[in-house]
Amino acid sequence: MSTVKRSALGKGLGALIEDAGPIRNESRNSAIDEIDVRYIEANPFQPRTEFDEEALVELADSIKQIGIIQPITVRKLSENKFQLISGERRYRAAQMAGLKTIPAYVRTADDQGMLEMALVENIQREDLDAIEIAISYQRLIEECKLTQEAMSDRVGKKRSTITNYLRLLKLPAEIQLGIRKKMVSMGHARALINVEDAQDQLFIFEQIINEGLSVRKVEDMVRTIKDEPDGPAVLVTAEKPAKPAKDVTYNDLEKHLNSYFHTKIAFKREANGTGKIIIPFKSDEDLERIIAILDKNV
Repeated sequence: MSTVKRSALGKGLGALIEDAGPIRNESRNSAIDEIDVRYIEANPFQPRTEFDEEALVELADSIKQIGIIQPITVRKLSENKFQLISGERRYRAAQMAGLKTIPAYVRTADDQGMLEMALVENIQREDLDAIEIAISYQRLIEECKLTQEAMSDRVGKKRSTITNYLRLLKLPAEIQLGIRKKMVSMGHARALINVEDAQDQLFIFEQIINEGLSVRKVEDMVRTIKDEPDGPAVLVTAEKPAKPAKDVTYNDLEKHLNSYFHTKIAFKREANGTGKIIIPFKSDEDLERIIAILDKNV
């Protein structure tokens, strides 16, 4: 029994990539095959590492009701063996839905072309987090030898947009994880990118998490750090900074505490003069060091 049945739909991902290779049926670019799911293996170049199980179940339910709207893309390895290029969510959901065959575009592509197609399709998805997109851009540059200009043409994004995503990968790992877990937004991340010192970035990141800072507040903190590179960020919760926070006495005290505790101290001060001093620490050992300093003065 043949593992492949012929049907017809619209163009696939190859329209995005000129050198990806021809459609399997040269006589008709719209041709699609129905392939037995048992003969399809996963893509070893898949840039996506996590799949939402609940979303897969929902997709599987949709497939049971209306079938697969967008075919997957595969390359043929042998008579009864195919390898996914793109569409792994659809492939997994089809298996969950109990489908015996799945509609697919069959392409000819070497490993690099396959990786490039998978990465480009991945970037087009709407449910990716910013770090996944940035990693895909980085892999297109490093593994597929694409320039930012060429990549801009391939994915239909401005070079400035690509550059901003790539800059996210220079943030500390803790912040990148925070972006992936949606603890901070892309707006927060864009603001943090403009801070040069990693410790300053982490300090602000902690404030975002602990205080629920808006993007505007973070932008204000970033401007403060850039304007006063030798001093800590001053976080004021009022919409307009209270004038006493600018007082030279506070600046001198901040510098003294910075030197005393060997860490970046910050004041959180309300407009009525109340507030608190924040002493951040990097680890349990760093906390013990700070406690030891405080104990000396008890």
